[in-house]
Amino acid sequence: MPRSLLRFLQRRPEPIDPKLWRDTQRRLPWLARLDNARDVRLGVLSATFLQRKAITPLAGLTLSDGDRVLLAALCCLPLLEFGAEGLHGWSQVLVYPDAFRAHRSHVDAAGVMHEWEDELIGEAWEQGPLVLSWADVCADLEEPDAGYCVAVHEMAHKLDALDGLLDGTPPLPRDWQREWARDFQSAYDDFAAQVDGGRETAIDAYAAEAPEEFFAVCSEYHFSDPALLHETMPSVATHLRRFYGPSPFG
Repeated sequence: MPRSLLRFLQRRPEPIDPKLWRDTQRRLPWLARLDNARDVRLGVLSATFLQRKAITPLAGLTLSDGDRVLLAALCCLPLLEFGAEGLHGWSQVLVYPDAFRAHRSHVDAAGVMHEWEDELIGEAWEQGPLVLSWADVCADLEEPDAGYCVAVHEMAHKLDALDGLLDGTPPLPRDWQREWARDFQSAYDDFAAQVDGGRETAIDAYAAEAPEEFFAVCSEYHFSDPALLHETMPSVATHLRRFYGPSPFG
């Protein structure tokens, strides 16, 4: 690799303007609750995010500089312990004004093709962009302790995919990975059985869709309602606290 290119790739990002960061602290409830050390760390991660990722508004949406900083900070919350390695493998954030439609297709065991349209508020392509609904990002800011954060959900999928397999287990040291897989699988199986049995659950039932959705939904609760997560799934809550660090609402 040419030295000039290596220097370009390794250069430190431009710090975020202090006024923009103060405005972000006021707008972002999770950020307002961080201690100084984690606030500084998030600022560096957010600057790195803005350096590496193109944020592209779609369908007539306009985003200010402050909106872009807010998106970067939200997406970097799950990286406070993991670090900037969590940004590897993709380069763009697509932002729709509201929920968006995605075309789906599936070939069943009989070889029949099924096609349909999904309405989504977020999506993370394994080798492509992260996609968000701006209206839902803003709704999360209005109720930061309601158990939802679409940016965290989609970033959890990005972390999950780093090892090449979207299975609800992000890259971890070997011993921890075994413990994580055991505890998450047990919790997921129990939760899915409750949902399949028609029981009302404290955690959003969407978590029963697949192990990767279970991890992403529980990640939302870690940041937005950690007490409920710990009450209902203590082993999962303990792993997520270790992985993400303490929740700002913990």
